[in-house]
Amino acid sequence: MTAPPLVLTVAGSDSGGGAGIQADLKTMLALGVHGMSVLTAVTAQNSLGVHGAWELPADAVRAQYRAVVDDIGVQAVKTGMLSSAELVETVAALLSGTDAPVVVDPVGISKHGDPLLAAEALESVRTELLPTATVATPNLDEVTQLTGVRVESEADLPRAAAAVLAHGPKWVLIKGGHLAGDAVDLLTDGGEEHWLRAPRYDNRHTHGTGCTLASAVASYLAHGRAVPDAVVAAKEYVTGAIAAGFPLGAGIGPVDHGWRLRSA
Repeated sequence: MTAPPLVLTVAGSDSGGGAGIQADLKTMLALGVHGMSVLTAVTAQNSLGVHGAWELPADAVRAQYRAVVDDIGVQAVKTGMLSSAELVETVAALLSGTDAPVVVDPVGISKHGDPLLAAEALESVRTELLPTATVATPNLDEVTQLTGVRVESEADLPRAAAAVLAHGPKWVLIKGGHLAGDAVDLLTDGGEEHWLRAPRYDNRHTHGTGCTLASAVASYLAHGRAVPDAVVAAKEYVTGAIAAGFPLGAGIGPVDHGWRLRSA
């Protein structure tokens, strides 16, 4: 028996199971990789919002990472919620010494509008974390947080991508899901441009979309796919998960990470 590809998520816990570490590990299982985790924060979270968040000490994050990578190894890493400058800098230092592709989801605000990144950590994300990224996957609010660029239409996406690339990632995937019309994203390395389009489904249950997409990209990279192929496949997976999203609690339900398993 041989192990499947190994993917590590460095992110916070979502007690409601729709986003964060929980979404990452579900996505990884669905896409045929072995998911491993470094917990950065615990949140009290449900379908209505984030009701509390507790950051783990940097030493605990570092110890988890070293325990996994030094013994088991890793073929792709995905980062999510890193709430403070100290955690951003700790994780960036760990990533810079790891020979594996890195997907950075610069989580700033939850689906419900709750802040998940301290304002004083933004500069560390720009200067320390983004340069480690093989692919960065900001949504439009995160683009504005990081660069000041406001995207109001599809025509603004190349300008937003250039602003993020200026901070050092090899590729950037600007997620245009907050725009009207079809769900259009732009993947570019500053030379190639890949426009990804999918129908917009009339489904409000989209909690965990960003975590799921970033984890899917990391999973396909661990399978050995090139960045454009990995992103296209991840977009297809998350589009299906959005279409199958289901109600949970009294608020916004999650995407369905297992939709492909049930439709096989």
